[in-house]
Amino acid sequence: MASKRHQDECGKREKKKKQKRREETAELSSVVEDELAKSAVKEAWSRASRCSLGDLELDCHPFPHCVIKNFLGSDTFVENLQRELLGLNFHEKSNDLYKFKQSDDLRKRTEPHIAGLRAALFGPFRSWLGDVLGVKLEPTVDISCAKYEYTDVLLCHDDELEGRRVAFILYLVPPWQSSDGGTLDLYATDGNFQPQSISKSLVPSWNTLVLFEVSPVSFHQVSEVLSQDKCRLSLSGWFHGPSLERPPRHVEPPVPRSPHLPRDVSLVKCLVLYQHHSHICTFILKLKEVGEALRLSQIQWTRRGPPNKRCYEVASLDMPHDMPQCVSACWELLRSESFFLLLSNFTGLRLHYLCPADDDDDDDENKNEEKEKEEQQNTGDEDAPGSSTESPSANANRDKGFTPVCCGELRRWSHGGYTLLHDGEAARAEYALDLVLPFGCADWQTEFGGFTSYVANEEDEELLTVYPEDNSLALVYRDKETLKFVKHVNHKSPSDSAGSSTCRAFYDFSFVYYE
Repeated sequence: MASKRHQDECGKREKKKKQKRREETAELSSVVEDELAKSAVKEAWSRASRCSLGDLELDCHPFPHCVIKNFLGSDTFVENLQRELLGLNFHEKSNDLYKFKQSDDLRKRTEPHIAGLRAALFGPFRSWLGDVLGVKLEPTVDISCAKYEYTDVLLCHDDELEGRRVAFILYLVPPWQSSDGGTLDLYATDGNFQPQSISKSLVPSWNTLVLFEVSPVSFHQVSEVLSQDKCRLSLSGWFHGPSLERPPRHVEPPVPRSPHLPRDVSLVKCLVLYQHHSHICTFILKLKEVGEALRLSQIQWTRRGPPNKRCYEVASLDMPHDMPQCVSACWELLRSESFFLLLSNFTGLRLHYLCPADDDDDDDENKNEEKEKEEQQNTGDEDAPGSSTESPSANANRDKGFTPVCCGELRRWSHGGYTLLHDGEAARAEYALDLVLPFGCADWQTEFGGFTSYVANEEDEELLTVYPEDNSLALVYRDKETLKFVKHVNHKSPSDSAGSSTCRAFYDFSFVYYE
């Protein structure tokens, strides 16, 4: 028995030795081995100036980043590394920020070339990088592999997370052009450290390493992959160390809210009680007219950002003379007192002073209403202009200064449009009723994106998805723990016309109502 145990232990030791022997050594670029080159890069990085040394190029605009071509010295090693990586299991990753395939963590993979690269990156190269930055980097291994294929994307973000000091990406791609998409886009920022526009785009290339310091301004994205037959394979991760000091996060001013627009009581009755079917038909016909007007008219659209929070176009509704009459009418309807009352009756929410204040008062209110009706019948003025049929609860709501409010936008969604979850939205979350009324989205497919997802705060669980659909009004009541985003509209979305490269847009009125 003891002999058997001894044999097993010897077998395990031999297996470990065999695995260790199988690890292939990764030779790094000669520019990394050159002490004079390291000193020059260190000096340039400290001065935030450019530096070009053969295969290495350092640029500090819009933020410090370094590109090292031919990062690994052996082509055979790189080819074998690519083969091992493609043999891994990949998992679909998709949320508000990204869509791509990712491998399991590579910290403990034993494939010889993966293990060899890991040892080189977090051994000698980490030491080199620490010397360049003048920072002691931790031995923490943080690395994984990603595959970006057609329509995959990683939207604007800054990579900031406790402990991350330097981000890196090693590309293992076929010959690649900017027209294939998948570029690493670097954003310029404003005085509030918010991303504004793409300042520089780096096209992936074989055996090229890109690295940059994680900072309050290191906003970047992986643009959507447009090639249908190429795979953007890369290794990426972070070197950990002391984080750079971060200024207080910029807080956006809240979106202005307004009370309803006053409207005639007869319109309230028409909409709420549906006394005449012709009004319903007219409303539907008007929606078709609105859809055509949005598509054909020369409305002025403005892109709304910043891109780490949102990217879509909004119409300027401050100049009604530039807006088709039917579009303005629809806009005013959704803000009208009539519509507030309609929503209140549909949902039971207190969006109008006529709604009951408390369920406990229902019996008393019914009695009062019956008494008022009897009095009106006796005097014959039930429908007389200016007659009052308000309940005591309505008067109480008015007396308390009860003022429900709303905010809204007319939006245009085209290729590249999205909204993201962000800390500011979570901090301001409150009970609200969302309304979305889309136009121009006939034959719109789920795979195009552009749908609205509701998720629980700080959880991956998707609670509800609302897809754009013509002649369909969506109402969603959400609580303080529920957030929403619009999924990135990708290149699969249909074009304006046959043979056109321009993706078709759709439109929506988006409103939020607050009690």
